[in-house]
Amino acid sequence: LHIAILASILSLIIYWLIRDSHRVRNPSGKHIFITDCDTRLGKSLAKWLDKRGFCVIAACATEKGGQELQSCSSLSLKTVNLNLADSNSIARVVAFVTKETAGKGLFGLVSNTEGPAPVAPTDWLRIEDFHSVLDVSLLGLIEITLKLLPLLKKAEGRLVNLINAKGLMAFVGGGYSLSKWGMEAFSDILRIEMQHFGVKVSIVEHGFFKAGVVNSDVIERDLLRLWNRLTPEIRDSYGEKYFLE
Repeated sequence: LHIAILASILSLIIYWLIRDSHRVRNPSGKHIFITDCDTRLGKSLAKWLDKRGFCVIAACATEKGGQELQSCSSLSLKTVNLNLADSNSIARVVAFVTKETAGKGLFGLVSNTEGPAPVAPTDWLRIEDFHSVLDVSLLGLIEITLKLLPLLKKAEGRLVNLINAKGLMAFVGGGYSLSKWGMEAFSDILRIEMQHFGVKVSIVEHGFFKAGVVNSDVIERDLLRLWNRLTPEIRDSYGEKYFLE
């Protein structure tokens, strides 16, 4: 019994030593770029890293989101507007990050998107419904990652992709789950390729955040909109009862 207790204590000590060895000792001058800081998750992360002394560059989809974040952060935190569906917007942000890092490279890139997505059976949707999600939550994130990789390689930094676990459950049609599975695959491939350059790639599969839970009224309105635009043939194949249930 005493040997088992001693072994448990030694295991905890080893765990603490390993954990502490991976902590960043001096965050000053280390730049971290975070996407989607309008959301509760992105905003909270930006504030947390800012308080710990990192040089945070927070990308927001709206000017209001950027102003709200700056009002409760230090002067060292920078905000920038980003539209992940627009390559020109991505290019402007990459130029801004390059200028801010001033040759030091990028210590961290945290990719996080939780945009609206139509929730409906697949054959209720059109290709533009898929584009509205994938252009932002998959292709947009891939594009900005590719353009920031040189800065990550320069600093031997780390890339962290935040993925909502609900998107990994394929229970409904549309682009939401496709975007999450796509980011999983992209991250896994990049992790192997970037080892040579000392860049770490991680995935954090998080659960439901209070601010991120979709309102049932919004889902119902979206379903009604999609139902009303269906062709009579598709609508008849499902029947009125299907929609009401």
